[in-house]
Amino acid sequence: MNYQPVIGLEVHVQLLTNTKIFCGCPTTFGSEPNSQSCPVCLGLPGALPVLNKKVVEYAIRAGLATGCAISPRSLFARKNYFYPDLPKGYQISQLELPICIGGHLDIEVDDQVKRIGITRIHMEEDAGKLVHADISGLGEGSGVDLNRACTPLLEIVSEPDLRSADEAVAYLKKLHQIVVYLGITDGNMEEGSFRCDANVSVMLKGAAAFGTRAEIKNVNSFKFVKQAIEYEIERQIDLIEEGGKVVQETRLFNPDSGVTRSMRSKEEAHDYRYFPDPDLVPLVISNDWVEDIRLTLPELPEARRARYTVELGLSLQDAEVLTSNRELADYFEGCLGHGSQPKGAANWIMGEVTRGLNDRGLEITACPVTPKLLADLLALIEKGTISVKIAKTVFDEIWQSGKGAAEIVEEKGLVQVSDSGAIEKIVDEIIAANQGQVEEFRGGKEKVLGFFVGQIMKASKGKANPALVNEILLKKLKGEG
Repeated sequence: MNYQPVIGLEVHVQLLTNTKIFCGCPTTFGSEPNSQSCPVCLGLPGALPVLNKKVVEYAIRAGLATGCAISPRSLFARKNYFYPDLPKGYQISQLELPICIGGHLDIEVDDQVKRIGITRIHMEEDAGKLVHADISGLGEGSGVDLNRACTPLLEIVSEPDLRSADEAVAYLKKLHQIVVYLGITDGNMEEGSFRCDANVSVMLKGAAAFGTRAEIKNVNSFKFVKQAIEYEIERQIDLIEEGGKVVQETRLFNPDSGVTRSMRSKEEAHDYRYFPDPDLVPLVISNDWVEDIRLTLPELPEARRARYTVELGLSLQDAEVLTSNRELADYFEGCLGHGSQPKGAANWIMGEVTRGLNDRGLEITACPVTPKLLADLLALIEKGTISVKIAKTVFDEIWQSGKGAAEIVEEKGLVQVSDSGAIEKIVDEIIAANQGQVEEFRGGKEKVLGFFVGQIMKASKGKANPALVNEILLKKLKGEG
């Protein structure tokens, strides 16, 4: 391949505030069209915007978590363009003086770590949306829903440092994980809470200047971002090889066909006629406020993974699974807080807990087996009161009833049998009844050991201590006991 792709991403993050960025309308998703709008959302004459302080706080949190400098003074501007779902005829955004500048994210692709620069993070309002459907029985048409208008967004703009679709996806996944960890967004890509525009160009390897870029607009899944970028790279290379020229334009990706198509010529900043918004004063942020917010930041995934591997002795794979979302990591640490050993808790969370959640379509926050209940169950295993096999039965009962492990074990008589005399009696009975398998074992067929263990556990109704069973059984089969 003689060409080098060059990719930059503009990510839009819808903030998890109760009200919109410049008015008091709620931000609830899925409400009746136009039921969450007011004169400010509608852009009516005389309606004045008032900045939501929580939006500023969330922007600062995002900037600190991505290594940005927080601007002590920033400005809002009017970005002028005309579209049916933009009632004011302009969007309130930021241009020359954004709230956050100069950050970065480190990504890992093919076991190589690469730093991707973040140019800026700025605050802006979302537009409404067009609804294409059967409108009030009048037939097919388009309606305008302004519930989303004025919803707060952060736009996070990367440097053009990405060189493949895989790098772009790795960057997006890491950024998505961070902003969800911060609690500033729900990150729901299907609902548009996290979406991106991808700027893609190609140039000959070794060239000094980037090629002409095309922008792929509003892609809302990691899979589609990868497909769209790979298609666009191939399209541009084919076009150049055939003697054509790439034009600067905005394109849309069709997931069904897997291709991008031209939407409109790509605007530059001057096309939007940006100018400072006269209704909003400059935003001044004190260093004390920034430092107060810094103190409230949660431990981010990368730091948590490092702590789990270095301090708790977990494998990197286990640490990555447990830190995949903040609530799962919090659940794990809740178990540790109740006395569980890290590896045991990790295995049960990644095994039985995850299985139960997946089977029922639940999130970890809705798990009926609380960290305390799971820790109590693990304590019984560690003490030898119950076996792992019995523990799985007890776990299912905890899930259904909410009772504690000790109570269930007592009610159902599930205490593990660790009396060597009682176990030896069962072993003798099983060996006496299966002399053929005894000869097979003594003839070198050691796999038959599993048969004996199974029969003994069945005879003891799963209560026999597995370690004692194996110890006594081996002695008997070898003629040592």
